[in-house]
Amino acid sequence: MLNLKSVDFKKQKMEILAIPVCENQDIHQDPVIQSVIEKALALDEFKAKKDEKVTLYDLPDLNARRVMFVGLGKLEGLDREKLRKMAGKTVKRCIKNALDNLWFAVPAAETLKLEPSEVITAMQEGACLANFIFQKYKGEQDKKALKQINFAVEGRTARKLGHLGAAVATVCEGTLLARDWINTPSNDKTPEKFTRSIVSLAKKQRLKVQVINEAQLKQKKFGALLAVAAGSQSKPSMVILEHKVAGAKKTVALVGKGVTFDSGGLNIKTGGSMADMKSDMSGAAAVAATLITAARLKAKVNLIGAIPIVENMPSGHALRPGDIVRSYAGKTVEIGNTDAEGRLILIDAISYVIKRFKPQLIIDLATLTGACVIALGEKIAGVFSNDDDLAATITASGQKTHERCWHMPLPDDYKELLKSDFADLNNISGSRYGGAITAALFLSEFVEETRWAHIDIAGPAYHKKENAYCGPGGSGFGVRLLMDLLDRV
Repeated sequence: MLNLKSVDFKKQKMEILAIPVCENQDIHQDPVIQSVIEKALALDEFKAKKDEKVTLYDLPDLNARRVMFVGLGKLEGLDREKLRKMAGKTVKRCIKNALDNLWFAVPAAETLKLEPSEVITAMQEGACLANFIFQKYKGEQDKKALKQINFAVEGRTARKLGHLGAAVATVCEGTLLARDWINTPSNDKTPEKFTRSIVSLAKKQRLKVQVINEAQLKQKKFGALLAVAAGSQSKPSMVILEHKVAGAKKTVALVGKGVTFDSGGLNIKTGGSMADMKSDMSGAAAVAATLITAARLKAKVNLIGAIPIVENMPSGHALRPGDIVRSYAGKTVEIGNTDAEGRLILIDAISYVIKRFKPQLIIDLATLTGACVIALGEKIAGVFSNDDDLAATITASGQKTHERCWHMPLPDDYKELLKSDFADLNNISGSRYGGAITAALFLSEFVEETRWAHIDIAGPAYHKKENAYCGPGGSGFGVRLLMDLLDRV
């Protein structure tokens, strides 16, 4: 779908050609493109300011039916994310206008002070991520994704970087897979159905798959996970995915929170806070999609994916405030609030992975706390780690992919807030403040000496409104971040 080509603009037939234009700098070197840009800038309604667009038809210099000029604004501050957004918005406009074959004239990288690979990758990412429509529950499916998205560059660049499109598409398809899972309503995404979907797709990529079912969870004493699942008629599971590489020196484990619907349990959520809880398995979606993507790209690292899958519901069998449960690690936890359930399933998954696989590094992703959204907003994830270098590496990957992360503190004295009079720990803090920190500290009690990071994605995992390259709903946050991170750790 993503093609990098060298073309003669006068000869190549195009349904639509999109040309990014900078307000105060010529960023193209092809004389044909420069000539038509001059015609666009001569119009009163187009001065290449950010997000300005004008479309001209049947220009004599080009074999294109339509030429869309897209304003980027001033050169200063023009970065990869702005290129992603430009490409994404252009694709969405084409979808709206029922076009199916788009060409981009790629700007000259040296004029943008970026590497050619950075310019091309950013534009391809924005285009591919925007070319996703979740409408399978609509009777009239009136929108169609583009069939082809082409990127026109000069010949040497096409030959050198022609391989980028396949890799970019694979990673972005992982993100889109995560979005699809997240957007699926909970009645079609019970723990059993979600488990089967992950297993089916993982096996297609020849991942080693194990499903630990409810009976086995009881036998192995996954007490915290089972306590969360007790209120639901749906059966819990733990899915283990393995991507093994001969001779790999390092094993990285990823753990994703998989609560397919979170009512809050007996501490039931109120008002509108329950409406989007189909997305409380976004961490699980990101981890499963990352393992599948890593297998497709033949990543050169041993990867473990541990995905605890439950539904948190109230019933006569549900976990109660004041109950004490024994975790897989043997530590007891007093339940201060049944709506702090994600940390309970994560600790059992983390402990199991450490005991069985002994990874050098473990990273968990979870829509864990509203407190993290209050602290960082809806666009930035919080990173908590027992290793400052690891946290810095994660934030660097976030900066590159624009799946942004912020390093948060783990102060030892806050552990006092998790003390219980009757058990080893309480699952919630004794204070109303710093909830994202105390949740991460709770997890840290179970990582032993393993290098570890917790990424709280409660903010960026789900969008109320569409943005430049994501529709409303699940964002798939974490897949691109983790795939970049695996090249760094």
